[in-house]
Amino acid sequence: ILAQEIMWASQKARLGQLHLGRGAPQIFSRFKSLTLDTINKQVLAAEYAVRGRLPTRAAVIQQELTKGSKYPFNELVYCNIGNPQQVGQEPLTFNREVLALLTAPQLLSSAETLTQHGLISGEAVARAKEYIQHSAKVGAYTDSVGFQFIREEVCDFIKKRDGHRPDVKNVFLTNGASEGARLVMSALAAKHLGTVGFMAPIPQYPLYSALSTLMDCELVGYYLDDKNWAVSLPALTAAYEDAVKKGIVVRALVVINPGNPSGNNLSAETLRDVVQFAKEKNLVLIADEVYQENILTKHPFKSMSSIMHELNLDLEVVSLHSLSKGFLGECGVRGGYCIFENFDPEIMQQFVKLKSIELCSNTVGQLSVGLMVRPPVADAAALYAKEKKDVLDSLRQKAEILRETLSALEGISLPEIGGAMYAFPQIKLPQAAIQEAAAHGVAPDEFYCMQALENTGLVVVPGSGFRQVEGTFHFRTTFLPTLDKMQRAMKSFAAFHNDFMKRYS
Repeated sequence: ILAQEIMWASQKARLGQLHLGRGAPQIFSRFKSLTLDTINKQVLAAEYAVRGRLPTRAAVIQQELTKGSKYPFNELVYCNIGNPQQVGQEPLTFNREVLALLTAPQLLSSAETLTQHGLISGEAVARAKEYIQHSAKVGAYTDSVGFQFIREEVCDFIKKRDGHRPDVKNVFLTNGASEGARLVMSALAAKHLGTVGFMAPIPQYPLYSALSTLMDCELVGYYLDDKNWAVSLPALTAAYEDAVKKGIVVRALVVINPGNPSGNNLSAETLRDVVQFAKEKNLVLIADEVYQENILTKHPFKSMSSIMHELNLDLEVVSLHSLSKGFLGECGVRGGYCIFENFDPEIMQQFVKLKSIELCSNTVGQLSVGLMVRPPVADAAALYAKEKKDVLDSLRQKAEILRETLSALEGISLPEIGGAMYAFPQIKLPQAAIQEAAAHGVAPDEFYCMQALENTGLVVVPGSGFRQVEGTFHFRTTFLPTLDKMQRAMKSFAAFHNDFMKRYS
C-alpha cells in the first residue's frame, strides 16, 4: 500500500497535478528527514532537570489558574530555577541607566536635563560616554572574544580580587558562563583518545551532565560529603580511579564554588587539595564561580585561580563568571566571562577559532560585564551600595527562614547553607510513598515534589535530576522569591509535608 501511494504521488507530480501546499497528501508527512529515529541520539539522551517535568506541569497549572481553575493555592511560587528578577528582584539602577543610554544613545543629547531632574545619575552619563568613545555600538559585531576595553576591566577586577592580573588575550566575554563551559568541554572531547570523561560534583548542576552526553562523553561524578557538601580527596580519588579502571580518559575536573545545587562555600584548605589533585592527575580545572558574591559563611570566597597562584603551580585553569547570579540577577541579559590560564598558545588560537564561529557574544551582555566588575564610585555609588546590600541581606534572611522551616520537619535534614542561592535538603521518604512512586513510574523524590506542587504551588526540582547517592532522596529549592512569598510558601509547605508523611507512614 505504501509503495502504491508513493507511485501515485510520483505520477501526479510528473503530470503537474500535485500541489504541495497545505492540502498535500498525508503521504509526505511520513517522510520527514528529522525524526526521533534519525535525530542525534545524544540529543535524545541529554536531560536538563531544572526545566523538566515539574516546571512543565507548573506551566499548565499557571494557565489553568489564569482561566479560573481552582487549586489549594492562588499562585505558584517558583523556587526551581535561579532566576532572581522573575520572582521579584529589581535590577540595579546604575547598570540599567548606563544600558538605557547605550541602547538609546540619542538620550545622551538630553543627559544634562535628565540629570538635573534626578532621572539619571551623572556617573551613569559619564560611563555611557566613556564606553561610546570605545566604539561601544550595541548593534554591531565586536571582536569574537568581546570588547577589549571590557576585558581590560575584567583583568582589573581580578587584580583587585586576587592580587594577580591575567593576560587580556586570555579573557573571553561569553553569553553567560554556560557558553564558556561548552567552549572548553568541546575542545576536550577528543574522541580519538578514547572515551573522554569530565569529573563533576554529585549532586551536580545538570549543565555538565547534559554537555557530557551531547558530546558523547562520560560524566565522572565525585560525591560531595552530605554533612556539609564539601569536596574530599578520598571522593575525588575514588571517582578518578574507578573511571580509569573502566577505560575512561579523564580530562577535566569541574568544581562549582559556591555550590549548585548544594549551596556550600568551600574552604581555602579544601580548594588547595582540589588544585593539587588536578595538577597531580594532569586535569584541566574548570572553576564555575558564578555565585562568588553569594556568601553566607564566615570564611570568604576564594577563587581557584588565586589558590593556583599561591601554590605556584603550572595548571590549566578555566574560570567562569556570570551576570545571572550574585546580587545582579541579570539572567536574561546573558553576559559572562571565561579566563584561560596556563594554556598552550596554539590551543588558545583554537579557542579563539571556536569563539569566532559564533561571531561574538551579545553586546548588551558584554557591556553589562563591565558594569559588574567596575561598580560606580561617584554620585551613583551610595544608591548602588544600598541596593546591593538590600539584595544580599534579603537573601540571607530568606535562607534562614528556609533553613529553620525545613530543619524542623520530620524526615528532612539540611546542612548549613553556605553560599549561592540554593538549598538541597534530604528527605527520608516512607516506604509506602516510594512504592506509590514506583506504581506511577517516577522517581520517589519527583513524586514527592509533584505532590508538593499540586498541593502548595511551590515549584522545586527533585534531587534525582542532579544525581545523588543511591537510595537517598533530595530536592533543590531556591530562596529567591520575595520575603512575603517565601514565608507563605514555607508555611503551606510545612503543612503539606506533615500531611504527606502522616498519609504514607
